[in-house]
Amino acid sequence: MKVIIAEKPDQGAALAKPFPHKKGQGFIEVLPNQLFPQGAYITWAIGHLLQLQPPEKYNSQWKKWSIDTLPMIPEKFKYEVTRSKFKQFNAVKALLKKPNVTEIIHAGDAGREGELIVRNIVNMAGIKKPMKRLWISSLTPKAITEGFSKLLDESDTRSVFFEAYSRACADWIIGMNASRIYSILLKQKGMSDVFSAGRVQTPTLALIVKREKEIESFVSEPFWEVTADFDIEGKVYQGKWEKDKQSRLQDKETAVKISEFCKGKPAEVKDIFTERKEYQPPLLFNLSSLQATANKLYKFSPQKTLDTLQKLYQKGIVSYPRSDSNYVTKGEAETFPEIMAKLISLSSYQDLFPQPVKSLMNNKRYVNEQKVTDHYAIIPTEQVKDPEKLQADEQKIYDLVVRRLIAAHYDKSIFDYTTLVTLVDGRAEFVSKGKVQIQEGWRKVIFQNESEDEQLLPHVLAGETGKVKSVKVKEGKTQPPKRYTEGQLITLMKTAGRHLDNEELEKVLSSTEGLGTEATRASIIAGLKDRKYIDVKRNAVFATDKGKVLIEAIGEKILASPEMTAKWEQRLREIGQGKASAPQFMEQVKKLSGKIIEDAVEASGEWTFDGIDTETIQRTSSRSSLGKSVGACPFCKAKVIDKGEFYGCSAYKKTKCSFTLSKMIMKKKISQTNAKKLISEGRTDVIKGFKKGERTFDAALKWNSEAKKLEFEFQN
Repeated sequence: MKVIIAEKPDQGAALAKPFPHKKGQGFIEVLPNQLFPQGAYITWAIGHLLQLQPPEKYNSQWKKWSIDTLPMIPEKFKYEVTRSKFKQFNAVKALLKKPNVTEIIHAGDAGREGELIVRNIVNMAGIKKPMKRLWISSLTPKAITEGFSKLLDESDTRSVFFEAYSRACADWIIGMNASRIYSILLKQKGMSDVFSAGRVQTPTLALIVKREKEIESFVSEPFWEVTADFDIEGKVYQGKWEKDKQSRLQDKETAVKISEFCKGKPAEVKDIFTERKEYQPPLLFNLSSLQATANKLYKFSPQKTLDTLQKLYQKGIVSYPRSDSNYVTKGEAETFPEIMAKLISLSSYQDLFPQPVKSLMNNKRYVNEQKVTDHYAIIPTEQVKDPEKLQADEQKIYDLVVRRLIAAHYDKSIFDYTTLVTLVDGRAEFVSKGKVQIQEGWRKVIFQNESEDEQLLPHVLAGETGKVKSVKVKEGKTQPPKRYTEGQLITLMKTAGRHLDNEELEKVLSSTEGLGTEATRASIIAGLKDRKYIDVKRNAVFATDKGKVLIEAIGEKILASPEMTAKWEQRLREIGQGKASAPQFMEQVKKLSGKIIEDAVEASGEWTFDGIDTETIQRTSSRSSLGKSVGACPFCKAKVIDKGEFYGCSAYKKTKCSFTLSKMIMKKKISQTNAKKLISEGRTDVIKGFKKGERTFDAALKWNSEAKKLEFEFQN
């Protein structure tokens, strides 16, 4: 018998689907068949069943947060079973220990994390039995059976495990030590909160804070432009005044003078320039490009796109979601005719057929073995699904993936861009721009949500004359840089090399795909939200005061630099390829953790946080206080409990009782003691230091039971 370990329950079910099977508790038993003559057990993790032990498990002195105990570096890293997942771990362990089980098949996701998850379970269970590796990029029955018939030896992917294990341990060392040192030092500056720091999240936050500073320091300035409507032999169009390729004037008087000069004057077509541009169909999706597209079109967060894509993958209708490649091998390209033949029968895509390009087999823009890494591009599988039968979010993501593949079978799109120069009274030049679509091509398949700034210009010839019909002055203001969207942030993380001055390091980031990996970028952004470093409002990413404080404290040090991540990712990839030593890498990480602590202590004496509201950066709850009662609800008499950011009625889910009490009112923390007094006695003690604008005042908080609202009560 063989035990097959998948990464998630749904994947386990998908792996069992091609074979006769029956369900057990925490596993599926595959009955004897041609591929498994003696049958097999399929079981699964639930994501990470194990986690690296916290500091206090290595050394009791590390429980207390103190500079004296830093850096914390375990002699040997140890894993422990996540408390909520003991049951499944024991189910897997029991199967592995069965005497009739002679082989393990590692069927985790074909990537670094999947490699780590399953091997850690086997190691923790203390099992030493022969192991094979299933490495597939889709969960169709065909891919599954082919994968099981061509299993890899576990040694083929062992170095990938070393890479993932090194990454996890190194992240623990940097994250634990950096988070503690900055939390301790910033607490000394009056900010009683936990400041999490890490090698990917911190440089990503630094990019966001940098943009925030650019916006805050931007000074808007007015400008004026002059536009004119021309009538050239009955043909009407509009132009904008330009000189030396500049259309904006810094003073209104000059703009008005130009306008007055041009009124009713003769005009002549001086020059016409036409440039033809050809646009190839877009590349197939990798995860980052799909996340960026879904965010732009549907405002989906990167995590939502990944989660939705994962569901489609587990249904077997798209390929592996965490791919970093835009290309496929010839093997995948051979399936395209079958996929296309099935898509033509669906009403959603019938008007896109027949496609002009019949085969991509010899098109290196899409089919390029050398550019396929662990996985090929995200494509629909031959298990084609009618998108109208999917849930709304799944339908949108699946449609994007399908249309990218169809668009690849279309011709390029072609536009003519025309620039028209009109001379007024032999002196003032006006420029008009327009474009004409010569060939629609792939744009028939993928709608381009572009602003159509260019007007449709009439057919005029150089030398033709006419007059100025009307002229006007338009006032505008220079605009600050725009905040990043979550989709742009994903792209920025991927191309973070543009923020490096060192050319070699740009090449490193280019080859290692920037900050983080396809699999981790969405979770990094989600983590920044959870830790209150960023807010996302209307799809725009804002840095919070807490985020600004951390980056201000770190400054230009190595922890906030893409440079460290570039070198780090390069070495990890080399470990995964068997070209670098994991122990040597870990020694460098240990030295780096010491340097981070030294840098922080040295810089802390000079820290100033001018312009940042540091008073509100306070921890509003601890794990020990969460869920604790502070009294009876004034509305319904149920318990009022600590909910983290606020105190709220415990009956909310049942009765929708709306009573809440914020823990931060006018930049002043409301302690649990005062919350209890307010609820039980109707009044708090006098609280000093409420702030409204520039004014500071002292007052008690009072509950008005008739109006059912909170009021201030002043001493005098």
